Amino acid sequence: MTTGTHEYAADPRNSTILISVNGKLVPRDEAVVSVFDSGFILGDGVWEGLRLHAGGIPFLREHVERLYEGAKAIFMDIGLTPEALVDRLFACLDANKMRDGVHIRLMVTRGVKATPYQDPRVTISPPTIVIIPEYKAPKPDILENGIKLFTVNVRRGYPDVQDQKLNSHSKLNCITACIQAMNAGADEALMLDPHGFVATCNSTHFFIVRRGEVWTSTGQYCIPGITRAAVLRICAENGIPAREKFFSLYDVYGADEAFVTGTFAGMTPVREIDGRPVRNPLDSKGEWKGAGPLTRRISELYRDLCRREATRTLS
Repeated sequence: MTTGTHEYAADPRNSTILISVNGKLVPRDEAVVSVFDSGFILGDGVWEGLRLHAGGIPFLREHVERLYEGAKAIFMDIGLTPEALVDRLFACLDANKMRDGVHIRLMVTRGVKATPYQDPRVTISPPTIVIIPEYKAPKPDILENGIKLFTVNVRRGYPDVQDQKLNSHSKLNCITACIQAMNAGADEALMLDPHGFVATCNSTHFFIVRRGEVWTSTGQYCIPGITRAAVLRICAENGIPAREKFFSLYDVYGADEAFVTGTFAGMTPVREIDGRPVRNPLDSKGEWKGAGPLTRRISELYRDLCRREATRTLS
């Protein structure tokens, strides 16, 4: 059975959580939106995934800025100031008495429509804002054993078709990529850009280590990842050579280490790509024996950074 970077253990506390729907806190089983909602009908909206650490959210400003930039890109007025939205977010967390080990999905759609049609002018309500906090932690065996990637034929497209920097509700290309990887027996899809260079994964960002250097894509064909940026920042602050560049599958297959990043799991090591074991570390039988030394070091530095950056305000 395949797993993935978002694999988690069920937590019974989630059955009684309160969810914020347009500022109203409602029990999980009663949290609904209209069938005429723009997000349901068309995937018209933007969203963020966040984590709660010791009562605060790491990189909160970066997440909120990305949300509002995305809304501006699609001509959508969220209807709240960033400060008011953050207040609503923590009101939901505090109502649930949550302090740690929580993953949050913050979603904003264009709102309810008068009829199922794409034209924004038939929207008859303010934006729909939903906040879902859940007790959710990545399974330890995923972090220990690493994941398998499979390169799919679904590409990250040109920005004049749909800009891949936009963290929108329209994720069908990522879903089809995920399905193709799943059917190939992998955990996640490795996706190429229109030129055939490595871009990103279907739900995480991709890094390799070659001869002591950390490489990731140029970032032109993926969302501006918050964890991705944190890893690049960590490398710069700790004297670890890191490059954003074009590179091909040839470079990937010869990598010493590989890992993916995302808000939910942080950093997850990769043990196999397209049937090829990641080179380092391997034992005498060519079997993968855990995350490489640089992956482990950056992961530790990332956890420290999350603790330092956890906050409840935008200041």
